[in-house]
Amino acid sequence: MSNIEINSSNPLLDEKISEWLKWDRNIITKLEIEKLVNEKNFNELSKILLNRISFGTAGLRGKMAAGYANMNDLVIIQTGQGLLKYLQNKHNQLLTDNGIVIGYDGRHNSKRFAELTAAIFLNEGVTVHLFSTVVPTPFVPFATTKWKCAAGIMVTASHNPKEDNGYKLYGWNGSQIISPADKEVTKCILKNLTPLETSWDIAIVHRCDFLRDPLPQTLVNYYLKLGKDLLNEHKAINGVSDLKFTYTAMHGVGYNYVVRGFKLAGLQLIPVIEQQDPDPEFPTVKFPNPEEGQSALDLSFKTADANDSTIILANDPDADRLACAEKLSNGQWRVFNGNEIGALLGWWALHCFQMKNPSSNLSDVYVLSSTVSSKILRSIAVAEGLNFVETLTGFKWMGNKTHELENNGKQVIFAFEEAIGFMFGTAVKDKDGVSAAVHLATLAAFLHKHGLTLVQQLDEIYKEYGYHISENSYFICHDGAVIEKIFNRLRNFNGDGSYPESIKNGKYKIKNVRDLTTGYDNSQNDFKAILPVSKSSQMITFTFSNGLVATLRTSGTEPKVKYYTELCTGPTQVDRKELEETLRDMVSAIVDEFLEPTKNGLEPRSD
Repeated sequence: MSNIEINSSNPLLDEKISEWLKWDRNIITKLEIEKLVNEKNFNELSKILLNRISFGTAGLRGKMAAGYANMNDLVIIQTGQGLLKYLQNKHNQLLTDNGIVIGYDGRHNSKRFAELTAAIFLNEGVTVHLFSTVVPTPFVPFATTKWKCAAGIMVTASHNPKEDNGYKLYGWNGSQIISPADKEVTKCILKNLTPLETSWDIAIVHRCDFLRDPLPQTLVNYYLKLGKDLLNEHKAINGVSDLKFTYTAMHGVGYNYVVRGFKLAGLQLIPVIEQQDPDPEFPTVKFPNPEEGQSALDLSFKTADANDSTIILANDPDADRLACAEKLSNGQWRVFNGNEIGALLGWWALHCFQMKNPSSNLSDVYVLSSTVSSKILRSIAVAEGLNFVETLTGFKWMGNKTHELENNGKQVIFAFEEAIGFMFGTAVKDKDGVSAAVHLATLAAFLHKHGLTLVQQLDEIYKEYGYHISENSYFICHDGAVIEKIFNRLRNFNGDGSYPESIKNGKYKIKNVRDLTTGYDNSQNDFKAILPVSKSSQMITFTFSNGLVATLRTSGTEPKVKYYTELCTGPTQVDRKELEETLRDMVSAIVDEFLEPTKNGLEPRSD
């Protein structure tokens, strides 16, 4: 341990400082703690040593820095040791027989965190399928189910800022874990905090007989499955199409993998060169998240305009999400939101399924979306005779529901969430930006052959199944007390323990309220919500008499208060302009009256 004086006047903090300096072998993070001690910055030391980054159903995600509250070598080792014990207790036969899968993206420390995790399992004689280079996140759940492993781990912070990293855990079924697994893993982590000598030995990764590289076989099997999902007649259309696709990997891992998928489909793409290769600094974007729309796609617009390309496809840095934009006849770019892409791909998934299975009964066929996503799949399902399932927010719920449905002999052909996440088929029980890019490009080429654009097809879908127009956004708030105050006020809106009954002085009436934090739902006879309840997160949904559904919720990985709104109509109502005006009017009122951004000091989304 470093020979420095520790005297914070807080015995518990002194103990944690000493513990960290004794356990940490990373010179950078160790010096960070020593510097804070020498500066007597005990307030900061308390924040990062007396609090611990929580292991939830999304795994870990946070800033890379010293301390138990952040992402660093010591926290990764403690997490790996705890996960090992959890798997030995719960899935020891699978662990012994088939091991685990580990992948990583191109962020700072991702490879190191992956190798530290691998070392823990290798030292226990566990087979580790460690990808030899950066891969898209969906490759990890694909490989986990392919080799029937006990678990899959992906080191990534997805689209978070460059300072962050994360650790995503998949269960044996290839889906992200759900409760109570996260709580059980946490218990095991807390019982195995002392780092073993061998846990620091990443050299074992280069000498161990239990190490496997799953990349070659994953490439073969993943693209074999993707190729089977593409109809031969659609590949033929792709091969002669003159559509030009511009693609950006957003400084992430997607480029080589999307190129491979495009070649398989008979398509070609034009890369945004400046964003083609992995770069953990993300030098050309403020936020490496294509969901941000215009602000994240500036270079894509320039590349597409320079190459006479009319469609832009964009992955986030770990290539599990997909954004899309299309050039209009007036030269302007239309950026589709996640609900619109979900409508297009959902329609396409059904169209392809029916072409492959023209006489198939749709009674055992399913589509899924999350509760804050567009209800367009429900409308399509009702009209066409297939089944629709709504889940809680996040692909962990849709992935596990898909596994459950398949076990019961059902077939899931598509699932999506509004945050530009899409699952086409079930080879990956999670969102997959690589396969989604190939399928969306194939749809675009098919439409182009028939004289239609994506925008026109979207309008056709709405005309047939009803308009579903949405507006989603968020405010940034770093103060948890303020967020709690906002939601508690909504639960006691009139001072009598009741929720709001309307907005704009009664102009728009609220018909139903569902609160998945407390479990209240007045649309049910017993006033109890059907969907699972989580007291640790805030989520309230208001259904208005005119059909608008508005959900306010907190983010599990970012300091955001999010709102999701959708106004739905039947197929006979086609005055879209009037609907859009009504939506804008209602969203403005919901924000002003429910969130009170000025009063609460909420920071608006920067476009």
